[in-house]
Amino acid sequence: MQVISTEKVPIKMWLHEIEDGALQQAKNLANLPFTFKHVAIMPDSHQGYGMPIGGVLATVGVVIPNAVGVDIGCGMCAVKTSLTDLTELQLKQIMGGSADFKGGIRGRVPVGRNHNKKDQEWSGFLFAPDIPIIQQELKSARKQLGTLGGGNHFIEIQKGDDGFIWVMVHSGSRNFGYKIAKEYNKLAQKLCTRWYSNVPSFKGEDGLAFLPIDTYEAKEYMEAMNYALDFAYINRRIMLREIKKAFNDVVECEFEPEINMHHNYARWENHFGKNVILHRKGATSARLGEVGIIPGSQGTSSYIVEGLGNPESFNSCSHGAGRKMSRTAAKNNLDLNAQIKLMDDMGVIHGIRHEGNLDEAPGAYKDIDTVMDNQSDLVKIKVKLKPLAVIKG
Repeated sequence: MQVISTEKVPIKMWLHEIEDGALQQAKNLANLPFTFKHVAIMPDSHQGYGMPIGGVLATVGVVIPNAVGVDIGCGMCAVKTSLTDLTELQLKQIMGGSADFKGGIRGRVPVGRNHNKKDQEWSGFLFAPDIPIIQQELKSARKQLGTLGGGNHFIEIQKGDDGFIWVMVHSGSRNFGYKIAKEYNKLAQKLCTRWYSNVPSFKGEDGLAFLPIDTYEAKEYMEAMNYALDFAYINRRIMLREIKKAFNDVVECEFEPEINMHHNYARWENHFGKNVILHRKGATSARLGEVGIIPGSQGTSSYIVEGLGNPESFNSCSHGAGRKMSRTAAKNNLDLNAQIKLMDDMGVIHGIRHEGNLDEAPGAYKDIDTVMDNQSDLVKIKVKLKPLAVIKG
């Protein structure tokens, strides 16, 4: 850990190098009047909207929509199977979606911009808060439930160093959370302008506009955010249910209880003797003994970890490997054939076919082993997982 002490409160960073934009955003956080104790920057950190992804921020009396982000409830789900091996043929059958292997996971779980054709059942729809943006999105959300989405969201079949086959899912609250985030960030910007608040300048989706927690607007945002968290949680569970069916269509197996967790959210927590609103934006809770998931890129290992409860990180750790290139830079600079060869040489069944896929190629991400080394005081590794087959959104 290195500490920057030039700002109003310290910045504690679990990495050796950080891009200039992310560092400036961390300094902006450190100079906010309501930031508590210090700012924690995880080893996968990179620039985001307003606040770095891979950032942890404790505030007194306010919530910042952009410190949660536009994919509220984005997170990970993982489950261990009773299988110890899968053949290449079985993997392709389970994955599905090709001319030779129809059905499978791709036939059961819509990816990218695709939605379910029929409304999905969830008891939570019956108790949706009477908040305009939620009511507005309910109709489309009924078909988005149980879908993967795009970007860095994925479904991956893996082999653990514990000898067993695992399944991992990365997804969030879909368009639901995005619309909530945009709505309340826009509202916070409007109010901060009206109050002449001393926050960094903002434009569009950027900035650190806040809502005082005792206001109606903040309470409504928290209610909407928590509903999106519930939606994201059940979204991953429903996809996992369909993935299990795809497995059992090919080979019978048992599944252990799932690990299911968010890495974009805000909640009340107690740190250093004070109740604060703890924002994790691309960061995972790592309380003492808490089991978590840290994925790599589709060409590197992922990890099941156990938290060490380090108070300096506000009991947090990284949420993944973290990008080292923007999507545009990856498409412009990575060599398509080299990235395909990397995956093929590893024996990973993947979907990298053209330059448009390079934004999610392994070369666009930081070295996960370095990321893990940098947070050895935050988590301990329980299982190391090697990718076997990957579906990207």
